[in-house]
Amino acid sequence: MLKVRTAVLVSGGGTNLQALIDASGRGELPDAELALVVSNRKSAFALERAEKAGIRAEYIGKDGFEQKLGALLDECGIELIVLAGFLKILSADFTEKWPGRIINIHPSLIPSFCGEGYYGLRVHEEALKYGVKVTGATVHYVNHIPDGGRIIFQKAVNVLEGDTPELLQRRVMEQAEWILLPEAVEKVAKEIRYGKSC
Repeated sequence: MLKVRTAVLVSGGGTNLQALIDASGRGELPDAELALVVSNRKSAFALERAEKAGIRAEYIGKDGFEQKLGALLDECGIELIVLAGFLKILSADFTEKWPGRIINIHPSLIPSFCGEGYYGLRVHEEALKYGVKVTGATVHYVNHIPDGGRIIFQKAVNVLEGDTPELLQRRVMEQAEWILLPEAVEKVAKEIRYGKSC
């Protein structure tokens, strides 16, 4: 049985994409094949990471984004979509065509510091402003509500004295995001590959 062809959608540097590429290289994604990387930003370094790893990399501009994305996913035989630092909200029309087939990584313990407008450093700025002692990351299924889909995995990370948003962001990536995302991709790919319910 073939591996589950997986597309990763990105908007920036692609550190979470790199975590997936590295995990795949270590044999930790036996049920998922990283087949496509798509960015809504032409200058995204993630596209270079994909090309270097021998993965097809494509940029899609604003006009007709979802229609073009859908056609590309079909062309590449994609079965699973991973949002990894992807800063565009997908419409209900799009997400409803992929039930249980789109997952996202978010840099907080949902339902804290999530939803529309909560991405990047802002998440960590708000966590520090609020004074939480523990934060972390969440991988969840994607539906029409930003960060509103069912949770797959969460991992907690301690907030330390003297943390800046940048320090906290790095620790959450290293201690949670880069660990959780490959585990979640493998879990969901395995369920798709062997027909288990999501």
